[in-house]
Amino acid sequence: MIGKGKSISHTRASMGYGWNQEKNAEVVFRQHLVGKNPKEVTEEFQRIQEMNHVCERNTLSFVLSPTIDDGQRLKKKELERMTRAFMKRMNLGERQAIAFVHRDKEHTHIHLYVNRIDFKGVAYNDSFIGKRSQKAAEKVAETMEITTVRQVQMEREFNTQELRNEIKRRHELTLHYQKPENYQQYMEGMKANGVEVKPSINRQGQLQGFRFEFQGQSFKGSEINRNMSMANIGRELTRYNAPQKIVSPKNTIKLLDKVVPVPEKLLASLVKKAIRKSIDIGLGI
Repeated sequence: MIGKGKSISHTRASMGYGWNQEKNAEVVFRQHLVGKNPKEVTEEFQRIQEMNHVCERNTLSFVLSPTIDDGQRLKKKELERMTRAFMKRMNLGERQAIAFVHRDKEHTHIHLYVNRIDFKGVAYNDSFIGKRSQKAAEKVAETMEITTVRQVQMEREFNTQELRNEIKRRHELTLHYQKPENYQQYMEGMKANGVEVKPSINRQGQLQGFRFEFQGQSFKGSEINRNMSMANIGRELTRYNAPQKIVSPKNTIKLLDKVVPVPEKLLASLVKKAIRKSIDIGLGI
């Protein structure tokens, strides 16, 4: 089960999404509330929130998402118990709260809204709320004997280990036998070996890494092996080429007929590797 949490200020709009009948929303948990629609519940929240004029993001919004299999078998009473247990783990205590389950998609999930302001006008401490939400969800999942995020990750690791090993093997074959001169040739060599390498471009338009697609699965280089990061691939390319052949003096490389900027630290890393190699050759190492 995955747990996510944050503080919000747009209570009515967010609660309206949670209570969306088009998503087959059903109330699975309610505490210290009598409202029959998002408007009425929001007004109840606001009456308590008026006791604290300092806190602006005065509603806590959580999403609890069991795995697909768990979500399909969990009934309303179990989802209510899950929500109560999560509230307790988060030390939310006696404050207004309401939760809805969405079953409109294959992946059942709960939207939980909690008044951040308690009945004494004190705001709940939301420091690291995202991380705390995930830990609380993990503990609740263990108690209820449903699948945790860690178990899902371990299962994925086990199921994809052979694929990742095969991608790494083909990566090594491409480097050692085809001896590509630059990233473009490396991508073409990997494609010839059955692995599609796709560049990842960040918001600044710079190349930040690669994804490797093989037999319907997609992995970041770091998910396969630490030696398959963009920088480490570049350092391997300097075994056969000067850094200027890999990255231009203008800190760009050509990929898929496009000129793409790269982070300055990548060029610095490649130059450092080339200098070290020259020194080793000079010393006869």
